[in-house]
Amino acid sequence: MADDEEAAEEPVVELGEGEAVEGQPLARVAARLTWPHEKSRVIEKEGDSVIRTPAGPQSLADVLGDVDVTYFDTRQSFVAAVTEAVGDAPVQTE
Repeated sequence: MADDEEAAEEPVVELGEGEAVEGQPLARVAARLTWPHEKSRVIEKEGDSVIRTPAGPQSLADVLGDVDVTYFDTRQSFVAAVTEAVGDAPVQTE
């Protein structure tokens, strides 16, 4: 019962009223995969996923077409390669 009392005391986080952002965060897509992976296998499994980029939503397969790396040994190396290809500027809303 102490857990219920503590949960009631915590502040509630409200979601913003802003515009929706198209696509999924890259971290969500990366979390669905196990590592290591070859680029072709990532495209096979998640290539049709649309990710958020500074230039707008793009399919992961299109983004990976611009990546020279063919093998990702860790999730971090995958995220770094994709981020390098699309940039790390803020994502535009509609």
